[in-house]
Formats: sequence, C-alpha cells, structure tokens
Amino acid sequence: MQLLNWIGLLLATALALGAASHALLRKSDSRSALGWVAVCLTFPVAGPVLYILFGVNRVRRSAFRMRRAVHSRSDVDSDQILPAEADSVSFPLIPQPFRVLERVGRNVLGTELIGGNCVEPLFNGDEAYPRMLQAMEGARQSIYLATYIMATDSLGRQFIDVLTRAVRRGVDVRVLVDGLGEKYSWPWVSRALHKNGVASALFIPFRFFPPELHINLRNHRKILVVDGKLGFTGGMNISQQHVLRAKSFWPVSDLHFFLRGPVVGQLQEAFVEDWLFATQERLTPAPMAPEPMMEDCLCRTVIDGPDCPHEPLKTLLTGIVSAASSSIKIMTPYFVPPPSFLTALQSARYRGVDVQIILPGRNNLPFVHWAARHILDHLLRVGISVSYQPAPFCHTKLILVDGCYVHLGSANLDNRSLRLNFELTLEVLDLCVAARLERHFEEVRAKSRPVTRRELHNRSLPVRLRDAFFWLFSPYL
Repeated sequence: MQLLNWIGLLLATALALGAASHALLRKSDSRSALGWVAVCLTFPVAGPVLYILFGVNRVRRSAFRMRRAVHSRSDVDSDQILPAEADSVSFPLIPQPFRVLERVGRNVLGTELIGGNCVEPLFNGDEAYPRMLQAMEGARQSIYLATYIMATDSLGRQFIDVLTRAVRRGVDVRVLVDGLGEKYSWPWVSRALHKNGVASALFIPFRFFPPELHINLRNHRKILVVDGKLGFTGGMNISQQHVLRAKSFWPVSDLHFFLRGPVVGQLQEAFVEDWLFATQERLTPAPMAPEPMMEDCLCRTVIDGPDCPHEPLKTLLTGIVSAASSSIKIMTPYFVPPPSFLTALQSARYRGVDVQIILPGRNNLPFVHWAARHILDHLLRVGISVSYQPAPFCHTKLILVDGCYVHLGSANLDNRSLRLNFELTLEVLDLCVAARLERHFEEVRAKSRPVTRRELHNRSLPVRLRDAFFWLFSPYL
C-alpha cells in the first residue's frame, strides 16, 4: 500500500512538472505562463488536468496545416476567390493624410490596401438584418455565412427560412457557426439548419464526449458574402436582441457594415479558409467578375487568431495608436487590453493626442466591467476621457483615428479577442466614412456619463478589492 502511495506521488509530481514545463516552453505571455505553472504545481493532479483541457492550444498545429492546405490547393486559386481587378494601391497614390497610418498596417500585415470599395455603416439589427435578408433573398450563386451566435428566436428563424429557400432554388449555401456560440440559444441552430437541408458546420464543436472543451479558441468572426459581390461584416451576431424596436429583455446595440467592391473577395477568402478548417471541404466559388468601381474607400482585411504568429491584430492596434497625431476614439464593450496597448494610449495622450473611450455603463459580463474599472484611473490621470454609455448594452467595436482611419469588425479590446479567438476586422481609410462614424461617436458620447477619478476613489474597499481581483484574470477575460 505504501509503495502504491509513493508511485502515485511520483506520477502526480511528474505530471505537474511536465505540465508546468510545457507551459513555460509554449506560452508566449509571461503572465499566462506564470498562472498555469502556479496552478500545475499547487494542484499536482487537478492543475495539469485543467491545463491539458483549457491551456493547451491544440488548434495551432492543425490550423497551420489547414492554412498551408488552403494556399497550396490546386483546385482553388486566388483568382477564383478574389475579383480579377482586386488591385492593391501603391504607396505614392495613397493620399498624404493616410500614409503614416497605412504604413503601420502594411508593415504588420504584409498586405496592401485595396481601393474601389463601398463601406456603409448599418446601425443595429433594425438596419442590418433587413439588408442581409434582402441580399440573401436575391442570391443566385452562393451564400457564405459565418457567425459566432445564430439564435433560433424569431429573427434567427427568418434567416433559416431565407437560407432554406435559397437552397431550394439551387444556391450554394454554407453556414458556419461557432461550436460554443451555438450553445447560447436553444434549440441549437445546427439542428434546424440540418433539418431544412442547409449545409452547415460547427467551428470546433464544444462537447464532453469525446472531450472537446476549448472555451478559448472560438471563431468570433462575422462574415456574410452573397454571390461573391455583396459583403457584410462587423460585430453583430444573429439574434433578436439586436433589433431595438423589438424591445427584448436584454437589448443590444451594435454596428455592422455593408461592403461592395474588391474587399468582398477578401471576406470570401476568409470564409473559404474557415470552412476548410472546420470541415476539410475545399469550396470552389465561382470566378468573380470585376465590377465597376463602387466608391473609392481604401480597405484592408485583418485576419487574426491563435494560429497566427506574432499576434498581428494586437501589434497593429498598438502601432496605430502609437502613430496617431490628433485623435483616438474608441468604442468597445469589453476593455481589458494588454499592457502594451494601455501604454500606447498613455503615450499618445502625452503627445497631445485627444483620446476618448466609450464603454457600456452596464455590462452583460459584470466581472469584465469590474476588471476594466480597475485600470481606468491610470487613464484618467493622464487626461484620457472615459464615458459610460447608458442602456441598451453597446456591443459596438470601433476605433477612429485622426479623422481618417476606421478600424471595425469582430474584435474586442481584450486578451480573448487579441490572443485567444479567431477574429476578422477591417481597416478603412476614407474621410467620408470616418466623418459619418465620428458623428455617431459624438452622438453616443453626448448621451453618456463621464467617468471621474473621484467616483473611482469613492468606491468602497470591498468593491476596489473585487475589481482588482478580477483584473488579475485579465489575460483570460
């Protein structure tokens, strides 16, 4: 019996040391590595099990392999996915006000801006969903839809009905829903889609048997491409909550975007890669014929995920903030960014840049709100303006810089979006689009309440301790 105890102790110690060593060698973030090492060594059996289930990025190698397969496939090339005239814009042709900010994205991402695009903001589901449904009703060749959450409420059923009708008239329909995001609604949408003959897939299905419990590695991208010509992206899921006139129990305001032009081909390419990753099926979209120039918005798609080396989205956003010369305006539902981004914001303010941040006054994730509040005083003390927006809960993700640069898409300013999730965002350099969104920002700010240092200092000791405690977990929020 004593021998068995010694054997068990040795095995537990070896397991703890092995898991801790793996975390030390594999984790690029020191705080994340330290946290997992502490968990593994403090709880020699439970700690390594938790690390194996939740801390190991099993997706990275598979994603790299899938990505190589996409780029090396012989039956689908970029000419089929991208329009024939998706020409990038050479640096000398970029207007002078855009050049510094454009250079950051070009150097970080290694891609050029694409001109000739139309970018139209759609406010809330009241504007976005009718346009999306109308586009799908008119589809003749293909509908590619990817979303984190697709509820089976009355709004979700409208989408299912439209997709079903498209399948029946011979349109190639593919729907990709995140495996964890699907669980936010009952009954699950994959069953309804399958029942109606709509080809669908779950991105990394979340299940217990066999175990697939990746709560961190989620596909948060929002993509809709119709016939390779009409595109929609932004931060909006598919749920009745986003229709404000419906007056749901928890209404959510958000911002989505309608796109036309060559950038739609980049959205389609992103979907094709995600579909291949989830199903191992290579889609063959019909070749995209060039369209007349819609407008002259300069755009660049940003693809980010745990399979991307060097964390391009975090690097890009930190670089954009560091390059700002006059103004930075941020609207985000979750604000627990990495220290490098906070430092860049503070440095921008020291340079005389006007920095304004709008956050929800009431959050659907209270612990994220508490963690964010812990860091606000560091921003307020250098002159950064922070405001709390009243209800409805604002799910908008938007960054405006110098009156000419717009960053939009699915990513929040937290470590979950910047390190752990698969995200898709869009850089837009256009004075008209930026001006329209700046007006929206100012309208929201006028209704919001400024956060003061006094109210932060007047928090009771238990509240301050609670906020600081949850801030400790910011690498995982």
